[in-house]
Amino acid sequence: MDTKQEMPKTIEELKALRKSKLKDLIDKRQKITGLNKLALWITEHVGSMKFFIIIFTWTALWLGWNMLVPKELRFDPFPAFVLWLFISNMIQLFLMPLIMIGQNLQSQHADGRAEADFEINKQAELEIETILVHLENQNKNILEILDYLKEKKSN
Repeated sequence: MDTKQEMPKTIEELKALRKSKLKDLIDKRQKITGLNKLALWITEHVGSMKFFIIIFTWTALWLGWNMLVPKELRFDPFPAFVLWLFISNMIQLFLMPLIMIGQNLQSQHADGRAEADFEINKQAELEIETILVHLENQNKNILEILDYLKEKKSN
């Protein structure tokens, strides 16, 4: 029998390798600060239908009030709606950079997940190759045993 066969990695070696790779990926994750958490929260909520309904309702009520109630009760005169435009622009000016920050953080998180997926796929590929090496070794051993039994039977 051939004793100089390539020995594949053991299960323990593969598990240790997997744990070390996953630990490296976890260590690479950024710590999210409170301000970044706020930006993420705003990004997630501003991009929702709930936020759209709130803004739409606020706009409809504001414009409706200032167009339809008696002139003495109006506080932002039609057709200019200067106060409404000012507040709307301020909301946009504050939300735009916060949304961009949140999207950048989400992108970094997605990149980290993609990197983790890639590393896990590489590990799975190594494990599959190891299984194939084990199977090839088993096939060689089985063929050697069969040859030995044939020789023994013929003698």
